[in-house]
Amino acid sequence: MNVIDRVLRPLFPGLVAKRLGAQHVIQAYEAADITRTHKAKGQTRSADASLQKDARSMRAQCRKLDEDHDLVIGLLDRLEERVVGGPGIGVEPLPLDYAGAVHVDFAAAIKAAWAEWSLKPEVSGELTRPQVERLVCRTWLRDGEALAQMLKGRVSGYDYQGGVPFALELLEPDYLPWEYNDLAKGIIQGVQRNAWRRVQAYYFYKRHPGDLLVHGLAENTKAVPADRVIHIAHRKRIGQNRGVPLLHGVITRLADIKDYEESERVAARISAALAMYIKKGSQDDYQVKPDGKERTIPIQSGMVYDGLQPGEEVGMIESNRPNPFLEPFRNGQLKAVAAGTRGTFSSVARSYDGTYSSQRQELVEGQQGYDLLQHEFIDYWSRPVYRNWLQMAILSGRLVVPPTVDPSTVYSAVYQGPVMPWINPVHEATAWNLLVDAGFADEAEVARSRGRNPAELKKSRIAEILVNRANGLVFGSDAYHKFYGNKGNADTAKNPADPATGGNQPSK
Repeated sequence: MNVIDRVLRPLFPGLVAKRLGAQHVIQAYEAADITRTHKAKGQTRSADASLQKDARSMRAQCRKLDEDHDLVIGLLDRLEERVVGGPGIGVEPLPLDYAGAVHVDFAAAIKAAWAEWSLKPEVSGELTRPQVERLVCRTWLRDGEALAQMLKGRVSGYDYQGGVPFALELLEPDYLPWEYNDLAKGIIQGVQRNAWRRVQAYYFYKRHPGDLLVHGLAENTKAVPADRVIHIAHRKRIGQNRGVPLLHGVITRLADIKDYEESERVAARISAALAMYIKKGSQDDYQVKPDGKERTIPIQSGMVYDGLQPGEEVGMIESNRPNPFLEPFRNGQLKAVAAGTRGTFSSVARSYDGTYSSQRQELVEGQQGYDLLQHEFIDYWSRPVYRNWLQMAILSGRLVVPPTVDPSTVYSAVYQGPVMPWINPVHEATAWNLLVDAGFADEAEVARSRGRNPAELKKSRIAEILVNRANGLVFGSDAYHKFYGNKGNADTAKNPADPATGGNQPSK
């Protein structure tokens, strides 16, 4: 309160109150004021408190949309394809020797054992590793989280199928009870944490709560140490204990789109069934047949009807269905859905109109969202799975670490998911070729940009080139013939790159 207000307060208190109120309005943020047109809804609860109340409902709605809503099914399918892909997350082991070079033999042994285990990585033996990863990815994005219990070493009543004593028991988030809260033990929503919020254990239902009515949390749950559990969660706030569905911000919009399209579809069907009507003349001209039945007129294409009574005329029912504004409205809503789910409009709507530049720009921006989800999936799921598997493979003797391998690099690996597809392969290939020639990229980077494993590509290329040279086949992809002539045979093809070992000498 300034000097003027203090002087006027005894004489004109109402005026001073209005002045102070006006000053508050001027100084405050406009967005903070609650008005008739601005409700200023806020969220003051903690992340855990908010999810405790709403997460179960959102998860159930998202699952129902995934069952019945074609747009949601297509959206989650596309996210599966772009985050995990058909072959799953590729793992390229990179153990190093003490000189800093890749230990090729040990890397190959790891790769072979990993491929064998990937055939049956989960306890039922029904799913391969790519299938497991796609299923976990869909559950993670749709439900907000997914879990797995890791089986290590000897487990009573279970036989491992992948050659390594390590398997995954996949669990839906329903197994982790929201109601299990015991602050004295540090248990919040089924997750036990210490004073520093480090997870100590998970309390799982022994059976899926959707199968039967479960009574008593303490009697029907089991504690599993945190080092035996993989918990991949979609978190949006600091300190968030459980995951929130990716569709949480667009659930209402998606439901409205489905209801509106259903209404338009029904209206179009009704309009299509209406043909014409007979407009009667004056009331005196209308006569009811003696039998009380209305006459019927069979309608067929190209017909000429000459049976109108005096004073009658034919009227056509005009329909405004299908609604010409349905598609623009629907597209606008789908753009909002794409914005709230890290997707792209073209992928959600399956509409690929536009120029090359616009498609390229959308693909580049959309790929950034896919890459972010892909890296989260690798950090939460793929890396823990690979490292725990490799640990058990070494402890069980399935893999023996050579003495020439640097122990600190045993778990080193490159994780490769789906990459951005090429819109114009000619332009893309030309650009990569220029970068490699200029030294700003290497061959391995180009191979990974196309989803190939560089080591496997090298082996395939070597085998292919040796066969071509042994049979005297010349292709532009092999520049050897330019320097040593087209004189390859089965003997010189054993080591064609080294003329000193018997290869053809370059012509002068």
